[in-house]
Amino acid sequence: MDKNSLEKNIPGQGAPTISKKEPEEDVIKERVDHLIEHRVPWLFLGILGGFLATIIVSKYEEILAADVRLAFFIPIVVYLSDAVGTQTETIYVRALSNKKKINFKKYIFKESLVGLGLGLISGIFFGGVAAYWLKSFAIGFTLGLTMLINLTSAPILAVLIPSLLNREHRDPALGAGPVATIIQDLISLLVYFMAASVIIF
Repeated sequence: MDKNSLEKNIPGQGAPTISKKEPEEDVIKERVDHLIEHRVPWLFLGILGGFLATIIVSKYEEILAADVRLAFFIPIVVYLSDAVGTQTETIYVRALSNKKKINFKKYIFKESLVGLGLGLISGIFFGGVAAYWLKSFAIGFTLGLTMLINLTSAPILAVLIPSLLNREHRDPALGAGPVATIIQDLISLLVYFMAASVIIF
């Protein structure tokens, strides 16, 4: 038996390999000013979202003034929602870039269940910690409910936005992150303060 025959019988030997060198070279060779030009509009959109988030917080100034302890958890509320959304979005955009066939309804339903599970875990944990630490069941319940709602909705947004951008022939790898982050941040803050206004005040 010759060498070629042996290679055919060994798994992985003689099989064609997909080289990533060419795409990497394309990215490296692309001009810096073009990269900046493609990214700046989305970043300005993010700045606009930051201003909107500031406005939302200012609208609930009376609630924060009545119980400043609610401000303690704003970073956690915003961060966890963004983190869950980013995880989902990264996986989904990678699937889109690889031209994989995706059953959209099943995919978004599955991600919703993942978000629901993460929301339950985070809500029970952080809600319990807040209630014990601050000796306030109302704040703990507000935080827990907020986590449940936000983390359930985050994967849905993270799938919908790249899908819409892809359908419009825009690069979801560039635009989906900033857009999803803005929307999710605004939703997270609104849910948190609305829950607080109903449960606590």
